[in-house]
Amino acid sequence: MPAIALFGTSADPPTLGHRALLEGLLTLYPEVATWASDNPLKHHAAPLPMRAALLEALVAAIGNPRLCHRQELSSPWTIETLERAARRWPQHELVFVVGSDLAPQIPRWKAADAILRRCRLAIAPRRGWPLTTEQQQALRELGATLELLPLEIPATASSAVRRCPDPAQVPPELRPLLLQHNLYGFTG
Repeated sequence: MPAIALFGTSADPPTLGHRALLEGLLTLYPEVATWASDNPLKHHAAPLPMRAALLEALVAAIGNPRLCHRQELSSPWTIETLERAARRWPQHELVFVVGSDLAPQIPRWKAADAILRRCRLAIAPRRGWPLTTEQQQALRELGATLELLPLEIPATASSAVRRCPDPAQVPPELRPLLLQHNLYGFTG
């Protein structure tokens, strides 16, 4: 059964870390799907349609036919996203991808045990957010089939870009949209 990597993100805004992760996933999986979503544990600076447009622009800039932007997967609840993905790709193994910064939150997610039974959980290490043995064990005890991805994701963070707009942290293809819509404090 072919695998599809599923990567939902707040994309508030997408950073070079998002780009590195998407490009890295393309080296590991035959297909990769991404979407912007509202994380109920976060406050979002831009509305979901704008974040989705930014992520779609990043996907277009990467330009790989095995990478798709599937906004219809978006839900604040991962279990709903996985149900939608299972209907969309019934003949695929679902691999749900998160950054190591989110791994400690997963046990508190709605229906965490059901989520972890429905997919393989792939964790991408982010510089500055190490994944501890205890965190891995907690996920396995909830039923996770855990995969630690052999990728190096830079320590860029959307929250840092929101606090201090830094064009060097954002893919250059997104800057015109950021300027056009006056997002995140970016100015010409």
